Amino acid sequence: MKTLASYAEGQWVAGKGKAATLVHAVTGEPVAAASSEGVDFKGMLEFGRRMGGPALRRMTFHERARMLKAMAAFLMERKEKFYEVSAATGATKTDSWIDIEGGIGTLFAYASRGRREFPNETFYMDGEVEPLSKGGTFVGRHICVPLEGVAVHINAFNFPIWGMLEKLAPTILAGMPAIIKPATATSFLTEAMVREMTASEILPAGALQLIVGGVGDLLDHVMSQDVVTFTGSAVTGRELKAHPRLIAESVRFNMEADSLNFAMLGPDGAPGTEEFDLFVKEVAREMTVKAGQKCTAIRRTLVPAIMVEDVIRAVSKRLDGTTLGDPAVEGVRWGPLASKAQVAEVRKSLDLLKAGAEVVYGDPDTFTVTGADAAKGAFFPAMLLHCPRPLERSEPHDIEAFGPVNTVMGYGSVEEAIELAKRGRGSLCGSVFSADDELARQVVLGTAAWHGRILLLNRHSAKESTGHGSPLPGLVHGGPGRAGGGEEMGGARGVLHYMQRSAIQAHPTTLTRVTGIWTKGAATPTDIVHPFRKHFEELHVGDTLFTHRRTVTEADVVNFAGISGDNFYAHMDDLAAKRSIFERRVAHGYFVLSAAAGLFVDPGEGPVLANYGLESLRFVKPVYPGDTIRVRLTVKQKTAKETPKDGVPQGVVAWDVEVTNQSDEPVAVYSILTLVRRREA
Repeated sequence: MKTLASYAEGQWVAGKGKAATLVHAVTGEPVAAASSEGVDFKGMLEFGRRMGGPALRRMTFHERARMLKAMAAFLMERKEKFYEVSAATGATKTDSWIDIEGGIGTLFAYASRGRREFPNETFYMDGEVEPLSKGGTFVGRHICVPLEGVAVHINAFNFPIWGMLEKLAPTILAGMPAIIKPATATSFLTEAMVREMTASEILPAGALQLIVGGVGDLLDHVMSQDVVTFTGSAVTGRELKAHPRLIAESVRFNMEADSLNFAMLGPDGAPGTEEFDLFVKEVAREMTVKAGQKCTAIRRTLVPAIMVEDVIRAVSKRLDGTTLGDPAVEGVRWGPLASKAQVAEVRKSLDLLKAGAEVVYGDPDTFTVTGADAAKGAFFPAMLLHCPRPLERSEPHDIEAFGPVNTVMGYGSVEEAIELAKRGRGSLCGSVFSADDELARQVVLGTAAWHGRILLLNRHSAKESTGHGSPLPGLVHGGPGRAGGGEEMGGARGVLHYMQRSAIQAHPTTLTRVTGIWTKGAATPTDIVHPFRKHFEELHVGDTLFTHRRTVTEADVVNFAGISGDNFYAHMDDLAAKRSIFERRVAHGYFVLSAAAGLFVDPGEGPVLANYGLESLRFVKPVYPGDTIRVRLTVKQKTAKETPKDGVPQGVVAWDVEVTNQSDEPVAVYSILTLVRRREA
């Protein structure tokens, strides 16, 4: 039997003393032993702070993103190794795909997001400049920098890979090292992947450490710059959240707890409709995928009272066609729970649920298992219950059986369905199956305060939908109340959880120098050389061109209308224009942009390769025939790009553009993005 090890302070450390025996969920045979006794938990934290943190903070977001991409590609090449190990958790091929490739996919997603949404800098500017003075010489802005501690991730047993990687991706991208603590029962799979990750040497020393077994006195040594996250039961989460050290040090704590998620069938989803069939399929699927061991699984099924019997019949029929057994056997669609201990927990919760609901499908004492011994494995059958008085009974809204158990409840009105959904006291997600968009709006506005995510599914979105319980990197995963009150992922939001936001107050020039982003009111040095004649390295943030002037004529307006086909009355109809807010004919806004380009563009061949974007355009004042315009073009921000193979070395230059009239009043403001050649290395 294999003895698992923790990865602490740059080396693999085998636990001492009495070890927990981890068993194969299908056969009940021992597969590994796990213990963290003898691991220096305080030393792990100090090693992460001393080695991993500084190394990551020296890197830019783009460098960290490229590192995540390299790790994702490395792991994907070795995915079959993880599938082999995953079989011992009782997972089917589909279950393992969600866990393994879903987790690796999250690394890819954050690698891409890091390059798209974050600067090639070690910090992130959050929000726009805040004016703090009348004259504009004192302004403020928020900067986000990596916390200088370690992120401790305590994960659940159900997703030993995805649970690790969905937290690790935003942590590493933020520039913070992590200590991973998987649930012991399935830690053999996490350990297998971490061994590959450390062998790759892609991450710097101290960026990733692993605890296999208990956490010992780890939390006694966390500090204010550390972060602790937890996924698992609400009871355990509350105990961790109340740890004296976390309270004394004001340690950031994020909890994602199991919750009583709902699925609602709309009144329009009668038997025979596509929505009814989608609903039944999803309810049955959520009961059997990962054997119902998902924090997002549907636990409460809300249906119009007149359709209760139809739904029970249809879900039961679908469950009849789904084979329970050894996932290695052909035709088996779902496997065992993670352990015998989990079987006992689910059985206990089921007995409590039966006080407020009747069993309408399944028998925990008599069920068929294909290809395995039900007595040796951690098998549990699908159980469907019906609560006839859901507004009077608390059990379905308070008790969660973390397995293939679901309670059907009838509702009389949409308002009643909303009330039932809210009785879960905070959930990770809910789903509404309806083709009635007004109903969807009503349910969303009625339940969103109590749910982290709401899926609105109908025949139009079903084909490409990821389903009820699938957390996605770009959307928040978490929920209020019972669900823990926290958030994970959610795109950039997940990264910022591991960073400190600090307000900077300064003169615009000082703020520009600190942030590397030009702020209006800062110095605008000029040069006799046109900025479009300069290579990327020769341009500096703040470099400015003030153009010559151009007077707009009626002929310009008429000619632009002829070329563009834009004959809007405010430009072409004297009488209508007089009745408009402009009071007379006005030049086209897009003519002003075109004329501005004519003023600042240098026509000759040079380092500027292309203009590929325009952002934040505002027309702030009308331009009339007879007005004279001028342009200020300022280097706002520079971002070096990775040179593609056999490509042209280049960078992105963002330019702040302000078009003014003869009274020096802004008439148009925007940013343009150009690709600018870098000098050959």
